[in-house]
Amino acid sequence: MNNPLLSFDGLPQFDQIGPEHVAPAIAQLLTDANAALETVTKPDFAPSWNGIAKVLDVATERLSRAWGTVSHLNSVADTPELRAAYNAALPKVTEFYTRLGADERLYAKYRAINPDTLNGEQRQALKNALRNFVLGGADLQGAERERFAAIAERQATLGQKFSENALDATDAFAYYAQEAELDGLPDDVKQTARNAAQAEGKDGFKLTLKMPCYLPVMQFASSSALRQTLYRAYVTRASDQAGTDLSQFDNTDLINELLALRLEEAKLLGYPNFGTLSVVPKMADSPEQVVSFLRDLAQRARPFAEQDLADLRGFAKEQLKLPDPQAWDWPFISEKLKEARYAFNEQEVKQYFPLPRVLAGLFNIVQTLFEVSIREDHAPVWH
Repeated sequence: MNNPLLSFDGLPQFDQIGPEHVAPAIAQLLTDANAALETVTKPDFAPSWNGIAKVLDVATERLSRAWGTVSHLNSVADTPELRAAYNAALPKVTEFYTRLGADERLYAKYRAINPDTLNGEQRQALKNALRNFVLGGADLQGAERERFAAIAERQATLGQKFSENALDATDAFAYYAQEAELDGLPDDVKQTARNAAQAEGKDGFKLTLKMPCYLPVMQFASSSALRQTLYRAYVTRASDQAGTDLSQFDNTDLINELLALRLEEAKLLGYPNFGTLSVVPKMADSPEQVVSFLRDLAQRARPFAEQDLADLRGFAKEQLKLPDPQAWDWPFISEKLKEARYAFNEQEVKQYFPLPRVLAGLFNIVQTLFEVSIREDHAPVWH
């Protein structure tokens, strides 16, 4: 009763949730969801949309909300303890949803619902549900069904490990710069970098690959060498190009295995490739249609992009003495061109747009356009 993940009144209690709450909450909610599944699939349970929703959807929604809360915290407030709790629960949650999506008894209940008893929205939802059962492997039998479930669990594990590697690779990188290297960098960014270095008992300025540091360096640092150092580290994160000291975060093998599993999943469901499977619940009719749309968009945009590129190249050569700009130079060139051509300086402009003023303006626009009233509220947060 004291587990914040089991409280569904109001917003999630992010400030109270700890790693120790994950296992007992997920265990309880999985028990409840399994019990609800058994209830609605009994022979004497009427195949009613609202009847199934009142029992099964309530239980699965609670599980989904709690697991979504844990997943969110794992993404934004990662700790070793929370990561361990998340990874321990992940296979159990994945197994339940895989089994739920392929349950033949539940599939039969949904197929038995009379569409004439539903409104338009419910009929569409029923249509989507039946489609999702097929995509969830409900038509598979025997060894194919078992393999499909194993693929789903393995993909969930690999996807989580991929995210962990990307996060850990980002956190593992640090470049300790000297002040002479930071010409052009905004004062607030420099101060933050200095504080970060001092917190570790080191001299200089600690630069990282996190956006509040990385982006200003790419935009404003005068040193092309410094921009190159951070750019190369950023674009090779969690890859086989990152260097031997970061090889433990290499996602190459994970990507290859994920691609192989996606192809196998698609073929088990009767599709030639994962792209064809992926578009089934989407607006596009085929992967070819998606590619055609993107190529048409590219063709229309290309002349304007080429003109922008020519402008940037000309400006870089004439004003910045950069005759052959590299990938790490473009954000810097763009900022300098805006300053020279439009007298626009992001650092000068941002002082006129502090967060409270921007939010007030945003809410005022929304209230005016939609004739609603927005009042400030307070919610528990994780940081």
